Amino acid sequence: MTQPPVPGRGKGEQPGRGAGLPGGRDPRLAAFARDDAAGRCPPGPWTAMVLNELSGPRRRCADATDDELIGLLGRWEAQESWTVAAKLGVIRELLRRRALAGAQVRWLPCGLPDAWDEGVSHEVAAELSISLQAADSLIQLAWTLEARLPRVGAALDAGVIDYVKARAIAEETSVLDDAYVAAAEELIVAAGLAGKTPGQIGKIAARAVVTVDPGGARKRREQAEKEDARVRFWRERAGTSALAAYGLPTDAALQANANVNQRADEYKKAGLDGTMDQLRVLAFLDILNGTTASDRIAQAQAEAAQAGTGGDGAPGDGPGNDGPSGGGPGNDGPGNDGPSGGGPDGHPAPGPTAGPGLAARTNLTIPLPTLLGLADRPGDGYGLGPLDPALARQLAAAATRNPHSQWCVTVTDHHGYAIGHGCAKPAKPARNTRQDKPPPPGSRDGPWAFTPRDDPGPPGGYGTWTLTLPGGRQLTVNLEPVPLTGCDHRHESHAYQPNDTLRHLVQIRDGECTFPACSRHARESDFEHATPYDKGGRTCACNAGARSRRCHKVKQSKGWNLTQPLPGWHRWTTPSGRTYTQGPMRYPA
Repeated sequence: MTQPPVPGRGKGEQPGRGAGLPGGRDPRLAAFARDDAAGRCPPGPWTAMVLNELSGPRRRCADATDDELIGLLGRWEAQESWTVAAKLGVIRELLRRRALAGAQVRWLPCGLPDAWDEGVSHEVAAELSISLQAADSLIQLAWTLEARLPRVGAALDAGVIDYVKARAIAEETSVLDDAYVAAAEELIVAAGLAGKTPGQIGKIAARAVVTVDPGGARKRREQAEKEDARVRFWRERAGTSALAAYGLPTDAALQANANVNQRADEYKKAGLDGTMDQLRVLAFLDILNGTTASDRIAQAQAEAAQAGTGGDGAPGDGPGNDGPSGGGPGNDGPGNDGPSGGGPDGHPAPGPTAGPGLAARTNLTIPLPTLLGLADRPGDGYGLGPLDPALARQLAAAATRNPHSQWCVTVTDHHGYAIGHGCAKPAKPARNTRQDKPPPPGSRDGPWAFTPRDDPGPPGGYGTWTLTLPGGRQLTVNLEPVPLTGCDHRHESHAYQPNDTLRHLVQIRDGECTFPACSRHARESDFEHATPYDKGGRTCACNAGARSRRCHKVKQSKGWNLTQPLPGWHRWTTPSGRTYTQGPMRYPA
């Protein structure tokens, strides 16, 4: 095999310091100065060795000038692209080996199938520790760069573009039929890819798509307005949230944007504090939530008049959600539904009045010490991610203001695994008493309480407890054990379908789909038997787990196997023989 030329090395010469000068400046560095063609050698294994040697220990690039340092940086970037191209090549081989059989597959001239086993994404996701969605994208890109965009794939392999730029081209051209994609690729490559940013390359690709198929571009836009319209909500890294709409008709979106700008201008003229971006966000939310401009301005003026008196407009700034840290019912505490059942979302409606609060549609999990103000431990919200303690308390307080919010308590061990769980119900008078007695003054710090009752509750459980919400409302919680390392088959069903209690406890234990790379909420997943029911498998926590519908189907396909060595541990074996184990949900501690 012939290796490409590498700066500073003659034919057959191994990498090493030049001119035999121990400790001296390596003359190969000069090849990485600007305008030196040798420094732009193609990426590959030999180039990687030279780059590694010249970069040196801790990548300090000893003796390199600034010019040469930048040259090394550029070649490392090209080397990274080559590595990504190699990874995509291995994925393509996996597609060949996992091609669907017979008439279900068509083999393309490039040697790739047009259909493969659905489990390929699971194999890639498990090995690379990425989500199934990320695995889907990676596999699709690997296939596209060989089957539809071979010249773009070659540019990635040569280090001319990187992964982000290759993906941008693939995504822009994905809307084209095969009859148009080659012409679009020709226009894209002809425009020159070297030295372009991802944004610039994306625009080049978008223009090429419209150029080769203008009629299709119009049809796709009209179809997207009907079929792809959606609103997406997600958590940002700072702990704030984002709300975006997609697939909007352009004329309506332009008008909506103008309305937001107009409202923000009105706020600015009225003297509301904030940058224009901040006022646009406020205007956006107020319009969506039905808060009029006059109400918002009046509220701002009232707050300005009371400046310095404190208060954040969220009455009862207090706590709320699923379970805890620590290992016993006395430490762990109240809150909103954990990862099962519908628990409080708790976002107060923006505007001059928060109203009764929102009944939650998103699960919140908040440690009891955080609720009580005894500690500042982060909470967690499904779809929101980690919540800073102040926000967790604010959301819980909002949830308490709505009587339709549902509450559960989860007790965890020192690892954060659920060992006990109970859902709150309206309290009944304790035995031999006419009514529940409130906790004595000074017995607790804060508006929340979780206290034992005289009633021992169901046999084998952790007793009956009273959950007191801010304002004095009391709820009763019977704490059931969560099958984790052992199973007493307490709620086993002799039918295929589980009873509601068993389903709920399994959802609490697992939290999410039990395939390691899948994060589908357990409440949105199937209750699935590890050993199939029709093959003698029990409908019990020791043989059941949460599986998304997609993972459920893959588990049942050829070459896959799933066992549960312990009730909360799920061991997957792939067609290649590799095993991946997923344990129970670990709750905030």
